[in-house]
Amino acid sequence: MTDFEILVDTSADLEKDLQEKYSIKMLIAHLVIDGKESDSFVSWETTSREEFYSALKANPDRFKTSPPSAGEVRDAFRKIVSEGKGVLFLALSSKISGAYEFACEAKAMVLEEMPDAKIEVIDSLRFGPAVGLMAVNASKFRAAGHSLEETAAELEKTKNLYHQAGWLDDLSFVAKKGRINHAAAFFGTLIGIKPIGEFDYNGLTTVIGKAKGEKAAYAALLGYIEKTIVNPEGQVIFIAQSNRRAQAEKYKAMIEEKFHPLEVCVKDVYPTCGINVGPGLMAAYYVGTPISEGLEAEKQILTKCLEG
Repeated sequence: MTDFEILVDTSADLEKDLQEKYSIKMLIAHLVIDGKESDSFVSWETTSREEFYSALKANPDRFKTSPPSAGEVRDAFRKIVSEGKGVLFLALSSKISGAYEFACEAKAMVLEEMPDAKIEVIDSLRFGPAVGLMAVNASKFRAAGHSLEETAAELEKTKNLYHQAGWLDDLSFVAKKGRINHAAAFFGTLIGIKPIGEFDYNGLTTVIGKAKGEKAAYAALLGYIEKTIVNPEGQVIFIAQSNRRAQAEKYKAMIEEKFHPLEVCVKDVYPTCGINVGPGLMAAYYVGTPISEGLEAEKQILTKCLEG
């Protein structure tokens, strides 16, 4: 089937212009503030970036998020299928969310009603901006004439090639949210230290080194990308930031000058993902070499870059 929709939820942080440019549909995840359901958004029309992250840092327990329920995903699938189209759903990593499990339940429910429905559900083993980038690349693959089944197979084959190269200023925040182990969290409390994170084999962020100061961090990150990226000239690269816009713009200029990609998009991390990331993320997302189990190869590469 070549006529199919690509669907993600708001945790993928795809703004409206990217949704429209790449014909990607958005399913709303749940955002709860002070115990009340709130709009799950990918813009700052109602709340500014600075206001949100300031409030989040002051009291993170006020904010909670959850994926769309199986029933909500079923309804979204059913609507698309009833229009005679297939569905490709990219779920937030099953290691950190119930999104994939709910989507599989939804698929089963729709197939029971409509046995001929074409639905593919992908466990991205990634989160946030990386899921958004996977959706963009899936859209480009679809635009090249590939079928739903071929696009799903391509995503399964390549999902371990999606890298994260950046830093997070306060690891204690993500440690509390279970996104990184507590043993590494103290690096984020040391003044001037930039903990550099990468996706591990299971799609969770792991600290693979630390740089002393931004200058050293930028240099090490550029060296790391150089050793791990594949065909940068043919790629769209995302740079995600949670209230670190100036640093992200500087990183963008460096990446453009060194690698000449098709496009570099500086993107905000919005509340659905930001609640679990916290302030201080500044990272690039791109397609590269296969990520090794245990991140042994990546740690060695970064160590050399930090020494360089």
